Amino acid sequence: MIKRILKFLIKNNTPRWMVLLIDIYLVINTFVFAYLIRFNFKLDFEKPQLIFQGPLVVTVALISFLTVGSYKGIIRRTGSRDAFNVLMANLLLMILLIGVVTCNHYFNINAGLNIPLSIIVIHFLLNVVLLIASRNLFKLAYEFLITDYKFSERVMIYGAGQAGMITYTILKEDKKNKIQIYGFIDDNKRLIGKKINGLCVSDAKDITPDFIADKQIDTIIISIQHIKSSRLIEIVDKLSLLPIKIKIVPPVKDWINNSLNAHQIKPIKIEDLLGREKINLNNPILKKEFNNKTILITGAAGSIGSEITRQIVNLKCKKVILIDQAESELYNLQQYLEQKNIENSMAIVTDVRNKARVREVFKTYQPDIVFHAAAYKHVPLMEVNPYEAVHANILGTKIVSDMALEYGVEKFVMISTDKAVNPTNVMGATKRVAEMYMNCLNTEGKTKFITTRFGNVLGSNGSVIPLFKNQIENGGPLTVTHKDITRYFMTIPEACQLVLEAGTMGNVGELFVFDMGASMKIYDLAKNMIHLSGLKFPEDIAIKITGLRPGEKLYEELLTDSEKNGSTYNDKIKIAKQSPIDCDMLRRGISDLAALKNNDDTALVMLLKQIVPEYISNNSVFESLDKKQCSVPIAIGSSIQ
Repeated sequence: MIKRILKFLIKNNTPRWMVLLIDIYLVINTFVFAYLIRFNFKLDFEKPQLIFQGPLVVTVALISFLTVGSYKGIIRRTGSRDAFNVLMANLLLMILLIGVVTCNHYFNINAGLNIPLSIIVIHFLLNVVLLIASRNLFKLAYEFLITDYKFSERVMIYGAGQAGMITYTILKEDKKNKIQIYGFIDDNKRLIGKKINGLCVSDAKDITPDFIADKQIDTIIISIQHIKSSRLIEIVDKLSLLPIKIKIVPPVKDWINNSLNAHQIKPIKIEDLLGREKINLNNPILKKEFNNKTILITGAAGSIGSEITRQIVNLKCKKVILIDQAESELYNLQQYLEQKNIENSMAIVTDVRNKARVREVFKTYQPDIVFHAAAYKHVPLMEVNPYEAVHANILGTKIVSDMALEYGVEKFVMISTDKAVNPTNVMGATKRVAEMYMNCLNTEGKTKFITTRFGNVLGSNGSVIPLFKNQIENGGPLTVTHKDITRYFMTIPEACQLVLEAGTMGNVGELFVFDMGASMKIYDLAKNMIHLSGLKFPEDIAIKITGLRPGEKLYEELLTDSEKNGSTYNDKIKIAKQSPIDCDMLRRGISDLAALKNNDDTALVMLLKQIVPEYISNNSVFESLDKKQCSVPIAIGSSIQ
């Protein structure tokens, strides 16, 4: 019964009036105890005087506690601030008692109220110690009574620094999840073997399967801020081999109201391993660039186009025109914007290859800025459909960019790919031709044509991450084309943020290349995803090597030998300095591509190879064309060789 009462009081926050009564009760007891201490626990003092002094102490204590409000704190969450309030309240109590006793002595009101100064000082010290101790005992009682020693999860915190301490505090206060913190893990030799808050700091090297089994650890939480992605990957690689769950504390910038919440500590994802920081779109340059402007986004229903849309609608644009031929996905984007009460957008179902329709859109809405994200991007699929790749990626780009020039668009930003560098496939070659055409248009009008080039984005439609997730859900195996194949990765939001910023800084004919960080092995990525799914490789899920797909190469590149990096004010965005291009020859080559029929893939790819001399097929049926000597080569000065 007593336990139930205590449990009820603790769980439902003890009323303030009850805390005040308990404090007054303790003050009376410490006052009597102060006399006992002063007289060496002998009853030599005059006991009747307590009849006068007791009510005085109660009255003054009540005034002090009410003034400071030391009784208002939530006892089960007692901290340093509560201890300080108790100290201040008792300090005020001591000062008031001294004042009253001094006045009584001076005016000789009542001899029974003359409390010795030594008693007042001892009383003050006893009050501070006992009232703070009582609060902490109450806090401990809460922990014991509410949890009943039934912990659902035993965790260790990887990182004994400041972030680790914050995580420790948050988990200790979160009693709903019944988490027991066993200790810390750290690489710092000066901390290893020491205790923090009574918990031992273990060496990362000692965290073995036997250690985990012996200590019954369920989860390890990585709590290190500003950690390099390479180091995070190394830690996760080791931890993923253990029979535990791996969680991570988000970066400080993602904390809610600059405070960490236990619910924000979530299982680690592949995206976390990139260690890439988001750019802050609360940027006056971006706001000024897009304020009251009409923006046209092609390929708006795709991964990149839709994210650009989500970011740009918050920048007070006059109108955002969304173009895509994918009706369902465009409808989903439209519904998302309506739910967000975005009223300045217009979704139009059309194909960038439809010149008349594209002209109508430009004539009707007169866009100020165009983001051209419409493209076919899947390498193996375009390798067997070169006609579609050419018409979408080259001729579609030409139609939209020509309209931008004709209708006086301020800026035209094209989304390109690292596969345009030394292309080994049809898709990459078509994107390279589009890059070259952008460069040629800059001399013909007021429109600034800007190209942004970056690698793979995590989570985009058809990318490797959703593929692996689907394969894991189906029990595997995970399919990797080659054990040594590598790719550059960035998140979709980051890629789009960089596109927007590049659009604001771009001048005539510039090609911006994004810093993608270090390339990642797809084979290692597959293993990490298996481990992070709580499964073992290869016991639970295997990885199958399928061989390079048509047009695929082992390593992607962002720059070539002939291109040089130029810096911008954003260290994640570089300018690729390009070589001159024979634009007349390029236009003739594009016209010849447009004239070819859709059943003549060989002639089409042969012409592509003439336009882009560095285009050499890999693992493709078109490799034989590289061995033939082109009888009439088109002399186009390529900027990528």
